[in-house]
Amino acid sequence: MTADDVDFVLAVYRDEGAWNLVELAADTGDDLEALIGALWHFNSEVGTLALVSVDEEFFVIVRQSGTNVRIALSDVTTVEDYPLAGDIADRLSLPDLDDEEGPQPAGDMALLDDLGLPAMELRVLCDDDELYPDEVLGQVAERLGFGDEYSAIVW
Repeated sequence: MTADDVDFVLAVYRDEGAWNLVELAADTGDDLEALIGALWHFNSEVGTLALVSVDEEFFVIVRQSGTNVRIALSDVTTVEDYPLAGDIADRLSLPDLDDEEGPQPAGDMALLDDLGLPAMELRVLCDDDELYPDEVLGQVAERLGFGDEYSAIVW
């Protein structure tokens, strides 16, 4: 995988009640530790989010608050083909996958519960085969209240 495979990487943080979005360098979407490290630059009332779309195949949401890092991966079948997904599988100690099981999300699906997006709804979005990763993340952005800002950057 190269930075060319990364569709976009956004840092999302809330300051004084307002959401702010910053586009990060595509290469931060190649490596989980680099991504987490990039989030340290932003102070947020609710923890800083990273929204990553990779190769129109999958997305990652990371929520970093101090030393606490929570991660949601939309599709575990990507761990063999993409370094970021592989890093996440290693960090979460995911078991080896049975290709027969097909696409499924992994990680902390409840990482956005307190912001207004319950785990079950995030899981349903992950399972929607009709949506591309950027579209799912767009729905997440709408639900959390920064849809216009997201659209201005991504579309």
